[in-house]
Parts: sequence; C-alpha cells; structure tokens
Amino acid sequence: MSATPPQHLDRIQIFPPARPGIPRTPARHRRACAAALAASPHRPLLCTEVLRCLHPAPGDLIVDATLGGGGHTSALLPLLDPGGHLLAIDTDPHALAVAAPRLRAQVPASVQFTARHASFRDLHRTMQTCGVDRAQSILVDLGISQLQLDDQTRGFHFTGVGPLDMRLDPSGTSTAAEWLASLDAAALARLLELNADEPHAQRIADLLTHAPVTTTHALERRIRLGLDASGLGLTRPEIRRSVRRTFQALRIAVNNELAALEALLAQLPDCLAPGGRVVILTFHSGEERRVIDAFGDGRRRGLYARVARTPIRSLKAETRADRRAAACKMRWAIRA
Repeated sequence: MSATPPQHLDRIQIFPPARPGIPRTPARHRRACAAALAASPHRPLLCTEVLRCLHPAPGDLIVDATLGGGGHTSALLPLLDPGGHLLAIDTDPHALAVAAPRLRAQVPASVQFTARHASFRDLHRTMQTCGVDRAQSILVDLGISQLQLDDQTRGFHFTGVGPLDMRLDPSGTSTAAEWLASLDAAALARLLELNADEPHAQRIADLLTHAPVTTTHALERRIRLGLDASGLGLTRPEIRRSVRRTFQALRIAVNNELAALEALLAQLPDCLAPGGRVVILTFHSGEERRVIDAFGDGRRRGLYARVARTPIRSLKAETRADRRAAACKMRWAIRA
C-alpha cells in the first residue's frame, strides 16, 4: 500500500498558472513570508498561498486593499524590487497609523510604497487619486486583524471589557451598542442569520433586545448565560461559537461590510490590468457567496479569463497555530 501523499499535493490543481515569462520562485516566497511573520505582529493567513496566486514580480503595481496589520504587504514588498509600487489602503485609521510607519522602514530603496485611509468600496477612485491606473495584482483580506481584536477599546472581541463600538472607521455613524438598541427581536434575528448563519438567532435576539447592552462583557455574558439556561443542551464550545458569531454579525452590520464588498467586486475588473490577478480571503458564507457569484458572472461576461473553481484552505499546521485560519477560504481570478 502506498503512503498517504502530503496534504499539499491535492491542492496543486486549484492554483492559477504561472504568469507568462515570469518563473515561479517558491523558495523566495517562503523566505518573504518567514520574514513577514518575524517582522509583523499580525500573522498573515495563507501567506505563501497568496504569493503563489498573485505571483508578484519586480516592477509590478500591487494593491493591498485591506492593509490591516500589514503582514501580507510585508511579504509582498521585497518581491517588487526593483521598480515596483505597492498601494495599501485601509478603512481603519488606527490600523493604518500602526502598520504604515513600520512598513515604510522595510521598503526597498527602489520600491514605492503608498498608504491611504480609504474603504475598498472606493478602490477605483482611490487608485485614480493616487495616480495609478490598473494593477497587476490586488489582495483583499476580509478578516479582522489581531491588532484590532486585541484592542479592548474597539469592542471587536468578547475577551476583556470594553465599549460595544465595533466601528472600523471611528468616524462612522453608529456604534454596535447604538445599532443593537435600534433593532427589534425579529430584525436582529434576521441579521444574525444573514451575517453569521447563527442557528440560535431568534433565541439570542430575544436575549439581547429586552434591555440595553453597552459593553462587550455585557453582550458576551447575556448570550452565554441565556443560552446556558435555555434548555437547548448546548455545550460550552457551542455557546462560545454563538457568542463569536454574534460579535461577527454585529461588526458586519455596523460597518456595512457586505455592501462594501459588493461595491468592490463590481469595480475590480476596472482596477486590474489585462492578465492581472485578484485574491480574496473570505471568512463566512455571506462573503464567499458574493465572491463566487461575482467571479462567475465576470467569467461568463468575458471579464475574467480564469477563476478559482474551489477555495484554497489552510494546511493543518496553520490552523493549529491560528484558529482564524479554520474559517478562511481563498479564491482568485485572472483578468481577461
């Protein structure tokens, strides 16, 4: 009996082909990712897989539409030397203020690095404002960064105590606490189902709408104690997953993330050069469905020459090291 093949072998066919005339450099990709992991406080998920799909080359224009902690950008910058340009944008000014100075210190002398505070829903306009036209590669990582999760004042996570804010851009209109107070139980249940596929949406909605909730600790406690006393027989891990999904659903609603994603997907073909590549990392079914639909529609309309037929997932080692990787799915498309 033959030995079981390494886990990566069954994924070879789902990567895009190499760019014409540009050889693959897997060893260089691995070194770039290792350096990025050492230099960045944010662990970039699927780093070598992202580089393999984008296949960056010296002189390329690459757009990181979700800079976050800067992990992927840190890996991309040395691969653009000489003569490349990396445009990094983020809707979170705090993330930009932390990541951009650190990345500028890493930029090779012949590579241009531009950082802008902007939402990817305005990607095409932002590129024009920065004086760039069509990119060879665009990266979109829809996950929240560890820096954002660790900052208790932002309200993104349920460990610790902080205000129930969740705004990626603090200049946004309503906090999560204000959003929650404006919903009745039926509307909140629909939101939990649409944004997080929460199986106990109505029960959680009933728990959260009978009295105001203004802190992350209060939100976590009300869901945890309420589900524990619900008679549903849920285990602690099941309750914890419901808490995590509720936080996710509220964050998506507060920041209008799905509408922003739809706007981005509609303009991506106009932002890519012929043969240009886009890679998108999704973390829940609502995001993934929109990406699949947009890439499929673009393929049928002749806007994309090739699109991913199946998602690329993390290997077991990465999933063990970072639990966010378990939910991450990566898809790619190549501009016609």
